[in-house]
Amino acid sequence: MIKWTDSRKRIGALALAGAGVVLGLAVPVLAQGNGLAMLGTLAKGEWTIRQRSGAPERKICVKSGAELIQLMHRESGCSQFVVEDGAARVTVQYTCPGNGYGRTSIRRETPALVQLESQGIESRTPFQLTAEARRTGTC
Repeated sequence: MIKWTDSRKRIGALALAGAGVVLGLAVPVLAQGNGLAMLGTLAKGEWTIRQRSGAPERKICVKSGAELIQLMHRESGCSQFVVEDGAARVTVQYTCPGNGYGRTSIRRETPALVQLESQGIESRTPFQLTAEARRTGTC
C-alpha cells in the first residue's frame, strides 16, 4: 500500500525532472536568440549580389542582414539553426518544409561588402552559390 506522503514525493520528483527537461531544451533556443550580431553591423539599403558563376546580378533590400541567409528560399516559415556565429562570419543551416533546405556562410569584409557561400536543395534541385554582395544604394 502506498502512503499519501510517498505519492506526494513521487509527484514532486516527476515535476522537478520534467522542469529539468524543459529547461534543457530551452537553453539552445535562448542561446541562439541573441545570435548573428554580425548581420546587424551591415549597412542597410540596396545590395547587389554578383555570383561568381556569371549569373545575372541580383538586387535585394537589406534591412537586418538576415535577408542574405536564404537567397534561394525567399519564403517565410523556414526553420534556422545557427552553426557559426562569429564577429566576422556567420553560418546558418535552414529547412523550408516542402521546398528543401540550405546552408549559408556570410563573411563580412566591411559593413558594405560580404562574401557569400550557399548550397542546398530548392524545388528538388541542388544549388551552389558563391557570390559577393555589396551595398549599392537605398531602397
